[in-house]
Amino acid sequence: MMSCEADVMKIGKKLEKLVSNGTTDQEAKNMLQALKDLPMTLKVLQKTRIGMTVNNVRKSCTDEEVNSLAKSLIKSWKKLLDQPSASGKSGNNETSAKKDSSSSSPRESTNGKSTPPGKTSPKTISFPKASDTNDSVRLKCRELLANALKAIDTIPDGSGDPNEIAKSIEDSIYTEFMNLDTKYKNRVRSRISNLKDTKNPELRVSVLRGEISPERFAVMTADDMASSELKKIREKFTKESIDDHQMAETGGTNSTLLKCGKCKKNNCTYNQVQTRSADEPMTTFVFCNECGNRWKFC
Repeated sequence: MMSCEADVMKIGKKLEKLVSNGTTDQEAKNMLQALKDLPMTLKVLQKTRIGMTVNNVRKSCTDEEVNSLAKSLIKSWKKLLDQPSASGKSGNNETSAKKDSSSSSPRESTNGKSTPPGKTSPKTISFPKASDTNDSVRLKCRELLANALKAIDTIPDGSGDPNEIAKSIEDSIYTEFMNLDTKYKNRVRSRISNLKDTKNPELRVSVLRGEISPERFAVMTADDMASSELKKIREKFTKESIDDHQMAETGGTNSTLLKCGKCKKNNCTYNQVQTRSADEPMTTFVFCNECGNRWKFC
């Protein structure tokens, strides 16, 4: 293990030097091939952070063969993140023992109260186990995400453990970028901001209850995370914009008597619409065919 870790560290430093001084395709290719031949483990991968270095090589190198080799390495290393840890295997016997003992004694519910025999305890939600990390930035991001999930004192019934959910969310984001650059940090910040949004409490509840999985939440866009009320407003604005565009394109009367106040040209189209009561005059909407300016006469 120590020999592999030392070799990875040594190659990593050489690759970083190549990136800073200008990548030499053949040298990079030889080093990446050497990495491929090493027996990589999850512990070595996390401790050396070689994935970030290889990703930087991929970005700075234009050689297709080197890029392909770097992508292949990163892809194979990502599979290590999905493998169950050794601690999870060793805990199987302990877990089964707990199940046996729980069948003959009152069960503990999620709120800390005992559930009498014969009654069903509240359903608990399990999430994919996140990979362990000692990186201070990743640990801080996990803490901030957990705090956002616990922003309100009350945790809804049927919720999972906020700390475990936060780990899974951060792990999914890190797995996508394989580094801690600006894109990674911006993605984490946007998740935290939306979880803390008091106008959109249903998002936080959906994540806690597992209705939105950590993997899906990690990649959701701003539109996906918006509240149902905001989505309706956006749909309304979109429809109005389409209607205005269609009215200007498909209807109206062309006129050279009206002058655009923006481009000062006399190429306009107007429509008259009854927007007020019947005894009031119609409102005239004018569209400039030259610059797209719109205005109205009451």
